[in-house]
This record gives sequence, structure tokens and C-alpha cells, in this order.
Amino acid sequence: MTHRPNLLILMVDQLTGTLFPDGPADFLHVPNLRRLAHHALRFQNCYTASPLCAPARASILSGLLPSRTRVYDNGAEFASDIPTYAHHLRRAGYYTVLSGKMDFVGPDQLHGFEDRLTADIRPADFGLTPDIRKDADRPHTLASVTEAGVADITDQLEYDDEVTFHAVQKLYDLSRGADPRPWCMTVSFANPQDPYVARRKYWALYENAPELASPVPIAYADQDPHSRRILDACPSRGPAPGEAQIRRARQAYFANISYIDDKIGEIFRVLEATRQEATVIFLSDHGDMLGERSLWSRMTLFEAAARVPLMIAAPDLAPGLVTTPVSTLDVAPTIATLAGLARPETAPTTDGVDLTRLAHGGARPMVAMEYVAEGTIAPMIALREGAWKYIGCPADPDQLFDLTADPEERDNLASDPRAAPILDYFRKAAQARWDLARLDAEVRESQARRRLVYDALHNGARFPWNHHALRAASERFLRNHMTQTLIEDAHRPRRTA
Repeated sequence: MTHRPNLLILMVDQLTGTLFPDGPADFLHVPNLRRLAHHALRFQNCYTASPLCAPARASILSGLLPSRTRVYDNGAEFASDIPTYAHHLRRAGYYTVLSGKMDFVGPDQLHGFEDRLTADIRPADFGLTPDIRKDADRPHTLASVTEAGVADITDQLEYDDEVTFHAVQKLYDLSRGADPRPWCMTVSFANPQDPYVARRKYWALYENAPELASPVPIAYADQDPHSRRILDACPSRGPAPGEAQIRRARQAYFANISYIDDKIGEIFRVLEATRQEATVIFLSDHGDMLGERSLWSRMTLFEAAARVPLMIAAPDLAPGLVTTPVSTLDVAPTIATLAGLARPETAPTTDGVDLTRLAHGGARPMVAMEYVAEGTIAPMIALREGAWKYIGCPADPDQLFDLTADPEERDNLASDPRAAPILDYFRKAAQARWDLARLDAEVRESQARRRLVYDALHNGARFPWNHHALRAASERFLRNHMTQTLIEDAHRPRRTA
């Protein structure tokens, strides 16, 4: 049998790719990610399939856009009949295990993973279903910005501590060689997503950093319609964030990137100590506006929210920088190639491509993105090809940006006669790819069904869909049906020379 590599997939939440122009930006205190970047193929322009957690993650696992997974928002079910990279690997003989967040909604909380070591951090029912009929549905607040600061613990810090602990323990278990199968471990963190609250040791790393300065704002009246809807949906509990609050929010965000780097370092140290080798993929589900264009968090197709870091360190991939725009949709087909798998005939045609081809000079078709959740009153789509990015929505004016000349997307060229041929090119590409009227109807029907089911299931007794990560105490440590010698032999790491 051909040797198949172990796979370690490290996923973080809401880390903007604008901080990873070629590996981590110089000002970030991230020694472990910097070391990974030195050995990795780095993708400068990787885009999320959708700038929201559940749709983005379903697309990473399946290689399909949200319009095909039907995971339109954070309250939409991920259907069990959609194959994920975990299904493909498990079918081919891999042991597949997940530690951490994946935002699965519905009764299937595994989606191909043989083991899941932690509960999820968000609800698994339909309670987060938005309502596209409302301009500012499901309001968020800017409290994460106005109340940013230092704390020893938050729910996300507690969660990521637990995610790391279980991942580390599982790696020790795998090192003992009781299971001969190659393994794929996905470790998925909740940070650095807001709230912008960090532990003091990481906070102190960025005192007085120039990068804390507030980005140049855009007045509300000068914002595009979708951005105004997002701002309307994110009121502040008091005055709008001032310069000091913006600096604190950015400092906490950078600090939590360093915190996650420490967690990743713990995992890398166990791999090294137990002499296990693995191909490593590092990415985020979506980015964070972090005050750019006066916006925070995600839910928009502008660069800071749409671009994510992606690095792949594999024995057969030479380290280097790829500037061609790519997508998180490409992760699943790339994993299949790295594992040496033939694509099953029964699998849906992916919307992604195998990124190992780009390492050898191959091309990629234009990158597609979708957003149909909070703040939208009609489906939003985006296309990126070369230097250009097009954003379209039936309810809003078109947007067209030359990202080489205008990386901050301040100059919308959609009404510039000189850019008319390029705009026409992207409009035709969008019309060929999407039936937006049909997608709009499907999203509205899905939301209506889910609201009805959610209300019904909360009358009377109910059984939650949340994953319960249980460990059999009768099979751990020393028990009466075991011998001390057996335990010592079974739990002694098996190292290769």
C-alpha cells in the first residue's frame, strides 16, 4: 500500500488574511506560525467561500459553495448526505478526529469524523436563523469594541484551552501505535474572533504598537448600502467607538493571535516529542474587518473579512509564495490529493480545485464567494480574478475594485466608463454562474421552514442536537479487567529511529 501521510488541519476563527501577506506580518508575535510559514506553500490571496462561520466551514469541509451545501447562515443545517474531506479520508482508511469548533447545525454532529473530542461552542439547533425580510435582522452590538480589554478567562479562551488539551492527549494516544491507520486530525479554535478580550501576557506584546492605530474611517453617508445595513445591525451600547477603544480592540485581537500561536506550539511540540510526522494545513474560516472602512467582524465581502490565511506544509510541496487568488473551497480537493486519494464517482463535483497544481505553475479559474445571511435583503456574490474584484447584489449597486491600485477598496470603478468592459465581463460571469432570483427564493423558504421547526421543537420535551464528548472512564488508566503490564505496554510511545 502506498504510504499515506498523517494530516493536521489547524483552523482558526475570524483571522484576516490581510495580516498574512507572505506568512505572518512582521509585527505579529507568532513564532510557531512563522516557523510553519518558512516550511509552507503560502497563499497570499485566499478567499473564504462565505464571510460567516457555519457557511464558511461547511464549504471548507465539502468544497462546495453555500448555495450547494444549503448552509446559508449560522442557523442552517449541514445535510448528512454531503461528503466532506473526513468522509473521503475515512472511506480510504484514515482515522479522522476533530477537536474544537465546526458550527455544525443539525443532528449530525460528526460529518465523517470518527471521533469528536469536544462539544461545539455554538448551538446546534435552528435558533440562529436570520430573517432576510428584515434590513437589520439579528442585531449584533459593538460592545466587543467599546468594552475591549484584558481578562484571564472568557468562554472562548476556556474553550480553546480545552480544544488544545484534548488534541495534545489524542496525539499522545496516536503515538503509541495501537491504531496502524494514518490519521487526520482537525483542530479548530474559536479565537481570535471577538469578543476582543485577551490575557495580559499576550496583551503586553503589543503595547504601543503602531498597528493599533485606527484605520481611516468612512462616514455612514458614504458607505455602500450593505455596509450601512451592517452598521445599523451593530449598534453601540453608548457612543460610537473612539480612538482609544479601537486601539484596545485591535490590541486584543492581535494578542489573541499570539495566544493561538502558543496553542499551536503546544501541538507542534507533541508531534516533535513523539516523532510523528504530518502534513500541516493552516487556515481561517473568514476574516475580520477590524475597523477597516469603519466596519468590524465579518458579514461583508470586502478584503479584510473575505481574505484568510492559508499555508500548507507538505513533503512534496516546495515552500514559496502563491499570489494567484484561491479559495477555501480548494482545501477539500487539495487534502484528497495530499492523501493520495482518487475522487469517488459518487461525490458531488467540487467548486474548488487542487492547489498542488498551482505549486507547479498551474492556473485557477476566478474565485467565487456568496453571502446570504445577516444584513442582506438579497443574495450577495463576489468574483475575484487577477487584480479585479466584483461584488454584486440585486438590491444594491455593483462594486468593482482594482486591488492592485486600490487594495483598501476605496474607489468603486463600477460607474467609470473606462472600466465598463471589465464590469461587463464580471456581470456575464456572475449571470452564467448564479440564478440569484432562485437562490433568493430558496434562502427565504429555508429560513421560514427552520423558524417553524425551531418554534415547534421548543414546545414540550426536547432532545438537543449538541454533541456530547464522552470518555469511557472504565477504559482509562488502570481497571480490574486490565493488568499493570498491559497498561504500561499499551501506553508506552512507539518511536521510530
